[in-house]
Order: sequence, then structure tokens, then C-alpha cells
Amino acid sequence: MKQKAAVNIRNVALVGPYSSGKTTLLESLLFVTGKLNRKGTVKEGNTVGDSSPEAREHQMSVEISLAKTKYQDIELQFLDCPGSVEFLQETYNALIGVGAAVIVCEPIVEKVLTLAPLFKFLDDWEIPHLVFINKMERANNHYSEILQALKQVSSRPLVPLQYPICQEHDLLGYIDLITEQAYHYHPGSSADPVPLSENLRAEEKQAHAEMLETLADFDDHLLEELLEDIEPPKEEVLQDLKKELGADQIVPVCFGTAELDYGVRPLLDILVKEAPAPELTATRRGLNTQDQSTILQVLKTYYNPQGGRLSVVRVWQGELTEGMMFNDLRTGSLSELTGQQTESLTAAQTGQIVAVSRLEGVNTGDTLISGTGQKLPRIDRLRPVYALAIAPENRRDEVKLTGAINKLIEEDPGLHWEQHGDTHEVILWGQGEIHLRVALERLKRKYNLPMQTHLPQVPYKETIRKATTAHGRYKHQSGGHGAFGDVYLDIKPLTRGDGFNFHDTIVGGVVPKQYIPGVEMGVREYLDHGPLGFPVVDVDITLTNGSYHSVDSSEQAFKQAARIAMTEGMPHCEPILLEPIVTVTMSVPGEFTSKALQLLTGRRGQILGFEPVSNWKGWDQVTGYLPQAQMQDLIIELRSLTLGVGFFQWQYDHLEEVPEKITASVLASNGH
Repeated sequence: MKQKAAVNIRNVALVGPYSSGKTTLLESLLFVTGKLNRKGTVKEGNTVGDSSPEAREHQMSVEISLAKTKYQDIELQFLDCPGSVEFLQETYNALIGVGAAVIVCEPIVEKVLTLAPLFKFLDDWEIPHLVFINKMERANNHYSEILQALKQVSSRPLVPLQYPICQEHDLLGYIDLITEQAYHYHPGSSADPVPLSENLRAEEKQAHAEMLETLADFDDHLLEELLEDIEPPKEEVLQDLKKELGADQIVPVCFGTAELDYGVRPLLDILVKEAPAPELTATRRGLNTQDQSTILQVLKTYYNPQGGRLSVVRVWQGELTEGMMFNDLRTGSLSELTGQQTESLTAAQTGQIVAVSRLEGVNTGDTLISGTGQKLPRIDRLRPVYALAIAPENRRDEVKLTGAINKLIEEDPGLHWEQHGDTHEVILWGQGEIHLRVALERLKRKYNLPMQTHLPQVPYKETIRKATTAHGRYKHQSGGHGAFGDVYLDIKPLTRGDGFNFHDTIVGGVVPKQYIPGVEMGVREYLDHGPLGFPVVDVDITLTNGSYHSVDSSEQAFKQAARIAMTEGMPHCEPILLEPIVTVTMSVPGEFTSKALQLLTGRRGQILGFEPVSNWKGWDQVTGYLPQAQMQDLIIELRSLTLGVGFFQWQYDHLEEVPEKITASVLASNGH
């Protein structure tokens, strides 16, 4: 077991869109720092990141992966985060525990927009971040065009730290804009310093000057030097970069090719020299670093197939040891995670991210405090946007389904489930089709619960247009006491949304008071399944008359009489089908607003309006009503139309009559 002394550590998240190369970059970082003797590849399924069976099956990150290494006496804790928008909850939960993030992207101008939600989140939470443009050897756009596109999605100024050296379409190396030294890449080794060619000198000088001007916006002394044409010392520039990155005022930009280890060493240099130390991050989160309390925050929860629970926690303050008490909770064993591998620890210090066993009842995002201190903010759960109805392939497994799904949601708070009251289906909600597919694969692998799935039923309702009076008599004789109940009911429609009313105008005791609850019960039971086959709403039922038998009448008999009256009367009230209408608010980049409007109207939606998003430059919100029946694949089409970045929120609003043609189709599929 490894004893941990105080450490100088940097926590860094690797984030970026799907296919940008984050997992490959992690392999290169671990290889260059000597943590790995041989790099794995995503294709071969032997990387440190993406080590779960589901990640390897889909060849994409589906949960965070942790790995630690050391570079220049600094411990670097990396969190490789999923890039797919369907797993953003996982990424966001991890990001609040790091000191800095590296946004990994491709050198393709058209794809830069996919970074917008990440930049927005990092800016909103004031998490220091820098950009690593990966796969630079495949760049189809000039470096300046890529930078210009990046500027459009960042609210912080970009500060390029490097300038590419290219020969036609080949990437040969880079110029360090701080030292103004040129380097050529070499596979398997660090880049060699080379003389700066004359044909690049003018471009380098301009890029160097622009970098200094951006930094000078935050440093009056540097500004004075530039105004007096004094070249600032390199140490001053590095100090400015460290200070302004740590304060999340700027976004440094570097580049390379992770697959070939190009640009990885300069990236490591930036992280150890400029990324903020844990104490600075804690201070920016509002913690009192002089307090001796131990403060933890849970970033991720895992369950292994044997049911063991591991909580990945960030130690924000103090020291964590096995068996510590947090209120009435005693911590279990501590370990470091590297992919699927664990290494036992006796203690963890401020800034470390470790796994703790037996934190029962503690959820992702929770804060644990050993003494005094404040709770840390947590990430809101994303509203689910895609659903499947699920049922175990083996009906005997229904009893263990609830427990398994709850564990699944503890691991992945982006999921949600419900037992629908109208359709009686178990519905699993998530952030998209792949998200739910991965969840179902985990249910099968971890809990031996293979599922059958289908699209959820739309919870249609029905109501009536006209009133009627109905009579119901129930009479049954089978030796001994018989059964008798006799009722007259007035059935009337109510205004939409008024629900259900039941009352009586009985006089003279023609229906004894003790039997009237039976009448209401019979009416309510019938309304669960009206003449069109769906629950009935917005009706008023009045018991006006009836008769009884002194011996044979009972509450049960009057219940049956009421059902007979409803069965006879309701078909004469012109029943109509109602569908749930939801309010949808779509958020899209302005260039896709017209497509979002067309998407809404093309699905029988009604546009209520659109306006700019108040705190997100260049984005619009489109609000409208949409039939719930049209929501199932809405997120798939919206993402398809918006390069994957569009999203929506929704909530139930009201019921509305279904158009005649669609009513016929719904009733036909329901056996009417």
C-alpha cells in the first residue's frame, strides 16, 4: 500500500467533441511522461481511457477515465471525459472538480461550432481552459481561419502560444511565440530547435505582437512596456500567462498531432507551468484554505458487477484517510484509478482525486465536510430528451429491476426512469439513442437483466362534446341474497383542464347515502378506460335518481350499476381524443434558427416566439407548443440539423383535441 505525502498536483480534464482524439491524446501524455511503455489505440481497444466494455464496443468515451502521471516533479491527474453530447452530464459532473481543462478539437472550421456548449459551460463556471488543436497534419484551413472560428465560440480572448511551420500541406513543426524559437517535430522524440526561416519571420513577429497585446489587456505594466517599445522579459510573459489563465481571463491555444506525439511535450510544459495549483482553485471556489476541515466532493459513482460501490472524490481541502467520519458516515478504503486498474492508498491530500469505497447514500455532486465549511455548488441534472419503454425479457426479473435501475442512475445521473401512471410502462429516459443503448448494455452486463424495448406509448386521453342522461340497473339473483342497484346519471362535458367532478342531487333517500360512494367508485373505474379506450377527463357526473332494495342492495351493486350507466351513456356524448401538448424551448446557434422553426412547424407544432439567448452571444431560443407524439426523435433531428449542438427543454402544458385523420390512425392501432 502506497503512503501519500503532500503533493504538487494539477488536475486536468480532457474535453472535446466525439472523434477529436482525447483518448489518443491521453495515451500520448502517459507515454511521453513514461507512465506507459507502449501506447494503446482506440481501434485495438487497449487504451487506458475508454476501458469499459461499453466504451470499447462503441469505440467512444461513455464515462470519465482517470489516469495519473508525473512530469517535471508535478503530478498530473487527467480525467478523460466523454465527447458525445449524449454524455454531457458525465463530463459536466467531472469538470467542476478540476483545476483546468484542455479542449481538444480538430483543425476543421466547420466543426468548431460543436465546441460552443463546452466553451459556454467552462466560461459560466470560470474553469480555466486552453485549446489543443489535434490532428494538425490534416488541417484543410489556414491556422488563422481556425483561430478566427474559435474566437466566435469563446467569450474569453484567445492567446495562441504557437505558430505552425508547414511545407505545402505537411506540418513540420512550430514556433514558440513566447521564446520565438522554431522547432521541427521528430517521431518518438522531442522537437529539435531550428533557425527561424526568413519567410516566416514577419508572420511570427505579428503573431508574437498580437499575443503580447492580448496579455497587456490584463496587465498595466506589460502595456506600458509595449507602448514604450520595450520587449518584455520571457519570465514576465510566462507569469502573465499563468496569472491570467488561472483567473480564467484568457484561453491559450496550442496544437499538434497526438497520434505521433507532436505537440504533446509543449502541452505538458504549459500545464505544469501555467495551470493553477489546487489551493488557487479552492480559493476561487470560495473555500477558506486556512480551515483544517477536510472537504470532499463526489465527481463520479461506480458500481462493479459484484455490487461494490466506488465514489470518485476531489479532496478540496484537508487530508482524507481511510475510516474518517463525515457526520455519521465512515469512509472505506482509498485507491487511485488508472483506467480499470486500482492502487491502494492510505491517505489523499488537497487536490487529489481518488476513489473511496462504502460511501453509501452519497450521490454524485454531494459535498462531505469533516468539520466546519461550506457545501460546494453542484451540477444541475440535464432534463432527459429521449425515452424507451423497457421490460425484462424474463418476467421473473421484474422484482430486481427497480434496484438495478436506481444503481444505474447513481452511476449516470443523466438517466431518469418512471413508472407511467396511465400507460403502466416502465420508461427509461436519457440524452439520446446511444445513451440509452449503453445504459441497457450495462443492465445486461452488470445485473444480468436483458431488456425488451419499444417506443413509449403516447398517454392519450379522451373527453366528450355533449351531455346525456344514462340509466344503469344491476340485478343479480343466485340463491340467498341477491344484488340490486339502480342509478340515473347526468353526464356533461367540462372546460378543458377542469378534470372530474362528481356530485348528487338525491332527495328522499331513493339512493341511500351509504351507497353513493359506490356509485362514484363505479364512475371512476369506468373513466380509466373510456369508449375510445383511453382515460376520460373533463367530465361532470351527477347522480340524480335511482332505487334500491332493502335486502339485496349494497355498495358493490351500486358500483356495478354506475359502470353500466356510464357504458351506456358515454358513447352518446360524442367522445373525442385528446393528446398531451408540451412546451418546447429549443436553443440553437443563430444560423440554424430558421431550421429550428421549420422543424417545429413540420411536426404539427405551434411557434410561440423566438429571441436571442440573453447570456449566449449568437444563440437563439425558439419556443413553441408540440404534440408529445412528435417528441420521440425530436432530439435526433435537431442535433442533425445543428451539427450536434442544438438542444431543448420541455414540460407538459395542456391537452388538445387530436386532428381527425390522426385520431383514426390512433384508434385503429389501438384496436378500435
